[in-house]
Amino acid sequence: MKALWTAAAAAAGAAAYGLSRPGVRETLKEDLETVKRRDPAARNDFVSLVSYPGMHAIWAHRGLHRLWQHDAGKVPARLMSQLVRTLTGVEIHPGAQIGRRFFIDHANGVVIGETSEIGDDVMLYHQVTLGGTSMAQTKRHPTIGNHVLVGAGAKILGPVVVGDNSAVGANAVVVKDVAADSSAVGIPATVRPKKKDGAAPAKASADDGSVKHPDFVLEDPALWI
Repeated sequence: MKALWTAAAAAAGAAAYGLSRPGVRETLKEDLETVKRRDPAARNDFVSLVSYPGMHAIWAHRGLHRLWQHDAGKVPARLMSQLVRTLTGVEIHPGAQIGRRFFIDHANGVVIGETSEIGDDVMLYHQVTLGGTSMAQTKRHPTIGNHVLVGAGAKILGPVVVGDNSAVGANAVVVKDVAADSSAVGIPATVRPKKKDGAAPAKASADDGSVKHPDFVLEDPALWI
């Protein structure tokens, strides 16, 4: 019990220190906006803060990924990532590279391997695996582009590339590259172009440099969750 109180106090201290930094506050605001944009059930920021294990896993990964960059930090980062897995149901190897506005909905049974690379504005549902197909210590996990949706139970295996603005259907098994602006459904996944009325890529405003992040369009029933 004493150990749990110590861990809770350490977490609270780390949170207080982080929130004192403007960059951390801006990132937190962006995270909460991402939750509201991706999950219609999210109506209250406080509830999102305390009850979304996917967001907790992402926050933990950001710190552990920095720790992983140092030789002396690899062992503690790996061990702590397993603690995060126990607490959240999400296993993200600290070596994985993840972009901004990443969101995991329902956040249970998600596995993201060591050499995975995930771009900006990516959304995963529960039971997704970004797994490897080789025992060699090389690039062996998927590369996910920007603005990609991966449906519940999908498995993306090996050093395949899923292009920008693409979608992977629920329970699909992807073992080959998915071109940009495409959808992949089935076992093994069949890749086909998205319908022309699908979501448009994000575009920067010429006036203020801001970027609009469109919602995903699930035009194919096989992509629905």
